[in-house]
Amino acid sequence: MSQKVLLNAKEVNIILHRLACQLIENHDDFANTAIIGLQPRGTYLADRLISILQSDYKIKNINAGQLDITFYRDDFRRSDKPLEANATDIDFIVEDKYVVFVDDVLYTGRSIRAALTAIQSFGRPKEIELLTLIDRRFSRHLPIQPNYRGRQVDAIDGEKVKVNWKENEGDAAVYLINN
Repeated sequence: MSQKVLLNAKEVNIILHRLACQLIENHDDFANTAIIGLQPRGTYLADRLISILQSDYKIKNINAGQLDITFYRDDFRRSDKPLEANATDIDFIVEDKYVVFVDDVLYTGRSIRAALTAIQSFGRPKEIELLTLIDRRFSRHLPIQPNYRGRQVDAIDGEKVKVNWKENEGDAAVYLINN
């Protein structure tokens, strides 16, 4: 197994600032916008973006949450091992709000399809957008595209894109792993 660094910590930080600026361009003061990280790994990206928006760009009162999609996935019964659900933490109604889903890697699109179903428990959003750090554009099973993307990666079958965050892996970097 070999791995190649696609993005180092400095490059990840630059991309996060660019994505934050793009969000500000489209959502201004975020008064009617909610940022929702998809469990488990999209929450790290959402937390970093929210931190940048609040500290560097002085955006206050951002509606932020975490959405678990485990039991909304179309493949959740196909595994022999028991599933471990993550926490959903959305303490606001999304009715008529602009919702931005945040996930680290967009691969087949199945996680996003599950999130579209899961969010309905919290109301009917006015609009849903997708922000992803890595877009594996040639791997889609469903016609889902990000509104905001950090970097496009052309990975073939058998290659995996792994996003590390300093909060859980000790460093912020993106790797392409060959099995």
